[in-house]
Amino acid sequence: MLDRIRLLVLDVDGVLTDGRIVYDSAGAEVKAFSAADGQGVKYWLRAGHQAAILTGRESETIGRRADELGIRFLRTGVKDKLPAFEELLEEAGCTAAETCAVGDDLPDLPVLARAGLAVAVPAAPEAVRRLAHYVTRAQGGAGAVRETVELLLVYQDRWRDVTRRYEDRLPGRLPRARRPWRARP
Repeated sequence: MLDRIRLLVLDVDGVLTDGRIVYDSAGAEVKAFSAADGQGVKYWLRAGHQAAILTGRESETIGRRADELGIRFLRTGVKDKLPAFEELLEEAGCTAAETCAVGDDLPDLPVLARAGLAVAVPAAPEAVRRLAHYVTRAQGGAGAVRETVELLLVYQDRWRDVTRRYEDRLPGRLPRARRPWRARP
């Protein structure tokens, strides 16, 4: 199942963010995204896969984050996610079985039920966690997407390609791990 995944479909609030909605003094919505999750998305795309955002909220911030990460497929302000998911599949040229969807709440259930791999974050309601094939250890907005990407790329035997890009730039061998410091008795 995991070796067939080519499209990553992500919710925003509670998945790419911690789920809080914050407004500044002018009333503009502010979102905080995890840099680790962003790197995970970039690794996913660099491995030749595709990513999409599918969210119920409208926000310019979401579009900006999608652009920064290179996410081509974006659906915001979606009230019924399943038809939008089907459109994304067609646009990306993928089947549902080739898709990993990451969600955190009840509106995500139809998409999670249809995806080849359903992933939930720990704070998701029990019904969402129960439906998921995998529940991340990391919370939404705090590495859950990165964890999912690593899981997939490791399983697909592509994670080594990601790490090699950085390891090959090291001036020599990595230093041996030191023993943890211990206080003297």
